[in-house]
Amino acid sequence: MAERQHGRWGGAAVMAGLVAGVCACATGCSGTNAAAEDVNGSGDAVGAVHGAATALREAGSSQARTSMEMATGGTRVTIRGQGVYDFRRQLGRLTVRLPQDPAGAEEHRPITELLAPGALFMKNRGAGVPADKWVRVETATVSDGNLVTGGATDPFTAVEVLLGARTATRVGRTEVAGTPVWHYRGTADLALAARGASAGSRAALQAAAKGFATASVPFDVYLDDQGRVRKLRQRFSFVNDRQKDPVAVASTTLLYDFGAPAVVTLPRATDIYAGKIADS
Repeated sequence: MAERQHGRWGGAAVMAGLVAGVCACATGCSGTNAAAEDVNGSGDAVGAVHGAATALREAGSSQARTSMEMATGGTRVTIRGQGVYDFRRQLGRLTVRLPQDPAGAEEHRPITELLAPGALFMKNRGAGVPADKWVRVETATVSDGNLVTGGATDPFTAVEVLLGARTATRVGRTEVAGTPVWHYRGTADLALAARGASAGSRAALQAAAKGFATASVPFDVYLDDQGRVRKLRQRFSFVNDRQKDPVAVASTTLLYDFGAPAVVTLPRATDIYAGKIADS
């Protein structure tokens, strides 16, 4: 019970301290000229989008890059991450870099994040956390389900959001990093996505459906000829305690080098920080 309470408290601190704090301190893809083409009845496009999660599980693993752009009150910041992800075990490791402060000095050491079903682990969190300790956040207890909290959207959870797509449009053929892809555009419903998601993502998506300013998530996804996501851009909107106006978030996930080794070892209980996290 104590661990669960810490995860809930820590999640609130991460949301307020990492995301809102970054916003406070700061002063898609290759396109196509083809006209948007509605697939007959949108069934083929919807089926392709819904099949993306299965295609990734079949691929096994990949390298990943993430980008999260946040805008509120005229302020815009970008947080970037890079690492690997195991889609079968739903485990990932990212190095997340926060933006520089207005003076140009680096504000924070890179944060190491471990992604797991139901949990986010963060090292180099700062805010009074010892350098050799991890902070654990239970993703079902934060209002965005960790689609925004850690400054990077869990790649597999992001793809499972696509299960909430009721309609989709096939925009056309293009390339991502030299790979031919099909570009699809649509809007997903988080509550619907949660009902169809895997056990590892379901609770997080349910939390996001309730916590975001709107449960509708516009997306652009680029699928290769094996149905695997090469690029996914999603737009979220949330309100937190430190921001009166909704924060607009554009989250982009790039997946490449499928089959790359993705060894992720979760922290031991003794390596997880149980103390108070200071406000950032």
